[in-house]
Amino acid sequence: MADLAQLRDAVARHPLVARVVVAGFDGSAPRETGTAMLVWPGGSQGTVGGGALEFEAMARARAMIAAADFSPRLTREPLGPKLGQCCGGAVTLLTEVFTQSTLPSPQADLWLRPVTEAARAAAEMPFTLRRIVARNRSGAEARLRPGLYQGWMAEAVTLPRQALWIWGAGHVGRAMVQVLQPLPEYEITWIDTDRSRFPEEIPEGVTARFDAAPQSFCTDAPAGAAHLIVTFSHALDLELCHRLLLRGEFSFLGLIGSATKRARFRSRLAALGHGEDALARLTCPIGERSFGKHPQAIAIGVAHQLLKRHSEAEITDDIIDRPPAEPQRPDESLSGGGREQRRLLQHRTGGNPRASR
Repeated sequence: MADLAQLRDAVARHPLVARVVVAGFDGSAPRETGTAMLVWPGGSQGTVGGGALEFEAMARARAMIAAADFSPRLTREPLGPKLGQCCGGAVTLLTEVFTQSTLPSPQADLWLRPVTEAARAAAEMPFTLRRIVARNRSGAEARLRPGLYQGWMAEAVTLPRQALWIWGAGHVGRAMVQVLQPLPEYEITWIDTDRSRFPEEIPEGVTARFDAAPQSFCTDAPAGAAHLIVTFSHALDLELCHRLLLRGEFSFLGLIGSATKRARFRSRLAALGHGEDALARLTCPIGERSFGKHPQAIAIGVAHQLLKRHSEAEITDDIIDRPPAEPQRPDESLSGGGREQRRLLQHRTGGNPRASR
């Protein structure tokens, strides 16, 4: 799903930003359709699969930025013959350059735009795509699949990110931020008692808050936030659990610890007036014990736990290596993949698959 907030943030920091998105693929590919990265002179964010594919994509994006080329550019990259990668497929990339004045509407729920010369000349959205959009917005269809629809690129706009509050900037807290910060699903707030407990540089996109009594921040957390409590103090851990359980407006409350710590905290929280229903909402231990106790291992286990919860809460009909549920003719760039699509394309172009590009 397109993260327009991330794109707007990047454009606010850099005059010109290129967005490279996987518009489709044939066969095996390193990333799924709709995966995007942002590129600017001297930096980038995200990945479309790494390797030679990404190296060429970044070089092309920076060349477009240097030339102030704002025309959408579709390129089809055979991974094996051209780039020497072993995936065995071909990837279609869409590269677009943005400024403040060309950003898409922040209110959009779907991002739809013509990206081929023929589609831009026709201007009108294809009937097939109009029907899919109407079904999507009416709720008759689960979610718009990203990809090319007869010269139009269609992407659903990402939902607001999950607020994730990480309490504690020690070894485990730092590892959690390192692991979770790159994931687009989460908007991280990082809390501890003093600025000196944080690394000198706070990772981009992470909000750091500190106070001698950080429990006072509990009322600031948005409703539905997820909380991970990994502070240096069991007394502070208990106070945070107590306050967050009293408020009750969270989607997940995880506490680092052992089965013994869990039993002791449940007993102490019960003594503070919390009933069984409230105590059942506290997850302790967190992560995956089999991964080990190294901070990074704990962080990876917690990330797995959160991502599993996140994916189970979302519609998961969007499978990348099958055609969309709504019948759709393959695009000129072969975005859907498969022998039948290639046959149909050759039929429309008189046997020359490049004729319509």
